[in-house]
Amino acid sequence: MIKKLKSKIKAKIKTIYENRIGTFFFRQNGFCPCCEKEVDFIARHHWLRDHFKCNNCGSIPRERALMDIINTYYPNWKALYIHESSPGDRGHSLTLKKHAKHYMASQYYPGKTLGYTVDGFKNEDLENQTFKDETFDLVITSDVMEHIYEPDKAFKEIHRTLKPGGAHIFSVPIINKHKPSERWATKNPDGSPNFLLEPEWHGNPVDAKGSPVTFHWGYDIKSFIEKHTGGECEIVYLDDLSKGIRAEYIEIVIQKKTLNA
Repeated sequence: MIKKLKSKIKAKIKTIYENRIGTFFFRQNGFCPCCEKEVDFIARHHWLRDHFKCNNCGSIPRERALMDIINTYYPNWKALYIHESSPGDRGHSLTLKKHAKHYMASQYYPGKTLGYTVDGFKNEDLENQTFKDETFDLVITSDVMEHIYEPDKAFKEIHRTLKPGGAHIFSVPIINKHKPSERWATKNPDGSPNFLLEPEWHGNPVDAKGSPVTFHWGYDIKSFIEKHTGGECEIVYLDDLSKGIRAEYIEIVIQKKTLNA
């Protein structure tokens, strides 16, 4: 017991040392797709996915990758109808909120009435949305789809709310890569997670407990989405240091609703 405690304390001290004092340092000058400025991208920790930050807006690689894909595939995004589920307060979320004319954000508050505004956000369950059909040109999520208990329902609902030609553009850690996706947790009757494998939680901006990981996705997420929506899907891998886009699990998934849908 004491040995285990000492090991945990040692690991904690190492993390603090790496983050604050720094045994790792990486700097790259470039152009940030989120704040649209010449900046320095700086990491003081080897896990670039969460620590390779823009020194101006604080964005991290997956947020810059999302914004770069939005700019590339939908350069007229400022005039489009956009729904972002579970937005952050930096990076692409802040850019979309500031500059998209028809941007709206939602969070999910279990126990609250769906469709109503709670703390400035529309209360929406991605598996059971209150929006009308073909409402949005774009739906954006960032590291959300690994926390959904019934992703088939969520992808179907997102597809339903998209206009023909629209897309769900999202980041999700494709941990399993070429191996099949794995369900990580199911939902208990009381709403708590029933972990099938090692319990795993990520941060949640509206719940201090965090969000349970329910899936470890592989590249077969593409066929999963196409099977359950009837739409098209593309996985884009970006690696562009000039835009501060370099990290593990950096893929961006584009779920498309065809024009003749």
